[in-house]
Amino acid sequence: MSSIAIRCLAWLCAFVVPPVAGAAVACPSTPQALLLDRFIPADCQSCWEERSEPEPGVLVLDWIVPGPRGDDAPLAAAALPEASVRAGPISRTATTSRRQALPSVAGLSLRVEEGPPFNGYIAAQMHVERDAARSGKLKTAGAVAYLALVEQVRAGEEGANVERMLVRSVVGPLPLDPDRDEVTHLHAFRIPHGSKPARLTAIGWVETPGGKLLAAARVEPDGCLPAR
Repeated sequence: MSSIAIRCLAWLCAFVVPPVAGAAVACPSTPQALLLDRFIPADCQSCWEERSEPEPGVLVLDWIVPGPRGDDAPLAAAALPEASVRAGPISRTATTSRRQALPSVAGLSLRVEEGPPFNGYIAAQMHVERDAARSGKLKTAGAVAYLALVEQVRAGEEGANVERMLVRSVVGPLPLDPDRDEVTHLHAFRIPHGSKPARLTAIGWVETPGGKLLAAARVEPDGCLPAR
């Protein structure tokens, strides 16, 4: 990272993050009970355009998975290398959907917050708190966290026929110190080229080393920044 970029991140941490952590910012996070990952091949334009019934109360992550055509794929501009890792082997001609329910025993609480767009970046943070009395039942040893910058695309926008929560950038796995009951991770996301800052929001989740979901939460975009 260049010295200019480092200074920019320091500026963000100094001036954007305090309002993120403060109670005055109206960007609350909402706990989720079900996570739906939708893996869309970058070569499959029709997969992005397909219709499906909305699922209220479900946290959705739409991942564009790079394909054999590389930058020539119709959805290549939004494809992420991390999507390939998370998806594993998938069909190249259809959307692959995977659902995970959170465990019924609440041993972890998760809060996600974000600041306003500033100088090409958006600062976001996630705070994970462990209930030492109950989290042992969840086998949280070795659990890791992920923080994603997601673009909310409503049905009728960008050729989508169903609301999409398009993952534009992700950081992780982020460690959770087993000797501490509270951990906070902060990251300054560069606003992705071609995205609309007012549609960007933060989503975080915690999972075991084997990929089992333990907690998930999102910042409500409609309560933070109006879509444009």
